[in-house]
Amino acid sequence: MAASDLSPDAQAPALSVAGVSHSYGPRTALDDVSLDVPRGRFVALLGVNGAGKSTLFNLVTRLFTTRRGRISICGHPVDSAPRAALAATGVVFQTRALDVSLSVAQNFRYQGALHGLPWARVEPRMMALLDRIHMADRAGDKVGRLSGGQLRRVEIARALLHGPRLLLCDEATVGLDVQSRADIVADVHRLAAEDGTGVLWTTHLIDEIWPDDPVVVLHRGRVLARDTARALAGDGTLQQAFLAMTGPDAATPAPPDTAEIPA
Repeated sequence: MAASDLSPDAQAPALSVAGVSHSYGPRTALDDVSLDVPRGRFVALLGVNGAGKSTLFNLVTRLFTTRRGRISICGHPVDSAPRAALAATGVVFQTRALDVSLSVAQNFRYQGALHGLPWARVEPRMMALLDRIHMADRAGDKVGRLSGGQLRRVEIARALLHGPRLLLCDEATVGLDVQSRADIVADVHRLAAEDGTGVLWTTHLIDEIWPDDPVVVLHRGRVLARDTARALAGDGTLQQAFLAMTGPDAATPAPPDTAEIPA
């Protein structure tokens, strides 16, 4: 069954976050955060390190349990219907997750097995996805032979293998050069538009956001603004607007928002 068939409401957004708060002991990481990711749209979650982006990402993927508020994926509450919610979700973590000792195809085969998909279904889907990112000729190559940008593109394609309606990308271009980042962002925008997949793209890099992208500015655990990048920029630039909202924090590295997770 395709992930899109699992939704109880075809009109429900790919992701709905309503009034979510989360703390690590005395430190509040998220405070009454709400946002929606429509299907077929690339939504940027913009914030400096320590803003709460990774905490929210971990709540959506059920690595943490939501303590206050509601999170739904394609209409499925992640707390009461986690299997259906996660079945509709593809994830690209900041830490690279491909097995570099295996080929690209073997990594896809393993991913398919996790979703209960036979190779007869995985192989044509894999080749179609790799073709769309111009890497069909690399299916038999060991992942360890790929460049950083190629590896990330394969990870994103692999996350789409089971046909999710929501794609979560947490700082997916970290450590890559400017051109590789631009190529990956363009790939993900195109995939979202063509497949109707909602994308939540967490980043602190303003040049990864296109003018018409919906943007949610997260700072110190609170949503400061939500609008298109063009509207937030006004008569200036998005960077200027972001600096005005976040002040010196935007220029000063902050500790990761998971720094105080209990051992």
